[in-house]
Amino acid sequence: MPAQRPSLAGTPSSDAVLVRRTMAEVAPVADKVTSYFYALLFVRHPDLRPLFPPAMDAQRDRLLKALLTAAEHIDNTPVLVDYLRNLGRGHRKYGTRAEHYPAVGECLIGALSKFADSVWDTETEAAWVRTYTTISQVMIDAAAADELRAPAWWYAEVVSHDLRTPDIAVLTLRPDQPYPFRAGQYADVETPWWPRIWRHYSFASAPRSDGLLTFHVKAVPAGWVSNALVHRARPGDIVRLGPPTGSMTVDHTRDNGLLCVGGGTGIAPVKALVEDVAEHGAHRPVEVFYGARSDHDLYDIDTMLRLQQSHPWLEVRPVVDRHGLLQLPAAIRAFGPWTEYDAYVSGPPGMIRSGVDALRIVGIPEERIHHDSVEELVTAGS
Repeated sequence: MPAQRPSLAGTPSSDAVLVRRTMAEVAPVADKVTSYFYALLFVRHPDLRPLFPPAMDAQRDRLLKALLTAAEHIDNTPVLVDYLRNLGRGHRKYGTRAEHYPAVGECLIGALSKFADSVWDTETEAAWVRTYTTISQVMIDAAAADELRAPAWWYAEVVSHDLRTPDIAVLTLRPDQPYPFRAGQYADVETPWWPRIWRHYSFASAPRSDGLLTFHVKAVPAGWVSNALVHRARPGDIVRLGPPTGSMTVDHTRDNGLLCVGGGTGIAPVKALVEDVAEHGAHRPVEVFYGARSDHDLYDIDTMLRLQQSHPWLEVRPVVDRHGLLQLPAAIRAFGPWTEYDAYVSGPPGMIRSGVDALRIVGIPEERIHHDSVEELVTAGS
């Protein structure tokens, strides 16, 4: 990654200062900035419109989130590069090519200069040009490298559709070619009913010898993709899958125990992690707290209890929070100690936040708490 303007350890670079100043200035009018950006892009480059979904609300959220993340980590090269490489690989499924990035940069700077006019000057523009050039090149290089070893997307056939509750389905898919992934990761899914709208779902099992993939999907209000998968998808239907993403995976070089906290369909990746530990034969202690708002939401408890019967190192504790009293954090604190455990949290964004807070309180360092990005979940939860 090209060097930013030099900075002392712990001192932000001059480019970082200017980029963050811009983002602070436009934050109160973020919706206007993103709307203006897309208006510029589609007027100046109408050929790019087909790359984007018909409804742009979630897409606007994603752009702002990406900018904020880049600005936050602009001086933290390892974190920023890892984040950008994932974005670059993921953008392949939309048909994004290297030649599209300059147009995006031109319109982005146009939108920022309009809404941050009180702090915008030639130095700020130069900082953004350098920053965007660096960011886009990392993404372009990652996409080019990924193209040599993986398709932009996979087609997958629905081979079974198990409606566990009126709004939760367990889908099993057969991809059209080998799909390498790790337990704890997730994939973007596009249905034939809503082209170019992708939502991500965690794998509900470790990699299987038959190559099949399983997802747990809950239909949410106004959720186009989730409702299609739960209420319309049937065996024989074909969906598309993006590449596997996510770092909520087990480090098998360690022998720490696993403390897994899963709420709702967030139990899916937890189940995958349990299978992963079992397959590696290490027999590390695994403690699972399965949170739900009602007994009805413990839709996969029988599967988890069967796993517990098969593996003496596994303990499964259902925690039903009937009255919104935050029973799950209290249950985590009641057991332990957890100082020798790595933690994994999956579920709705609010549950992830409260779960992470509870894990910090019981003494698990932040670097040993693994979860998917809450911001990603907020913008992709439909």
